[in-house]
Amino acid sequence: MQVEVLNKSGQPTGRKVELPEEIFGVEPNNHVIYLAVKQYLAAQRQGTHKVKTRAEVKGASRKLHRQKGTGGSRKGNIRNPLYKGGGTVFGPKPHGYDFKLNRKVKDLAKMSALAYKAKENAIVVVEDIELSAPKTKEFAGILKSLNLNDKKSLVVIPDYNDNLYLSLRNIPKVTGTLLSDINTYELVNSDVLVLTESAAKLFAEEEEVAA
Repeated sequence: MQVEVLNKSGQPTGRKVELPEEIFGVEPNNHVIYLAVKQYLAAQRQGTHKVKTRAEVKGASRKLHRQKGTGGSRKGNIRNPLYKGGGTVFGPKPHGYDFKLNRKVKDLAKMSALAYKAKENAIVVVEDIELSAPKTKEFAGILKSLNLNDKKSLVVIPDYNDNLYLSLRNIPKVTGTLLSDINTYELVNSDVLVLTESAAKLFAEEEEVAA
């Protein structure tokens, strides 16, 4: 599919980039998108929850009173889970929530998310943006020219650019990422995919290498 390249003012440049049908034209698979998003969110969880068992709380280990003859129930030590301040039974322990997902499944999920963006005409290709210094106001002006100032946008660049990253990171609803780091969750979580011209051309180059 061909997408017109816009300049920073939102006007057509007369150039077009070819986005490979092998990626942007696949039939989307909703289930693999679900799995990829689920894995991404699970990996974000710290899993540091922890409670103390009866072996870890403070308290003497002596038996409170004799087993029989008191008229009351049988009791062990003061760290019994039934007492206030006692240990917790079967409470949470630190563990990871991440799970393995095959590389082919991840790739298919990413292509499916990109295909949805193509179907929804939610892909914008803009000429490479060069900033001499971090300028949030300037980058916000570019987004406004592209009619993206009120939309959740995922801006994809080919290589890390410090000035560009610092310019966009404080703008609400805008996320920046490298082409090599793009993931399914960020694609699904955005309204519009914004590709710089260089990043868009890399899609076609990578497809040619894979072929």
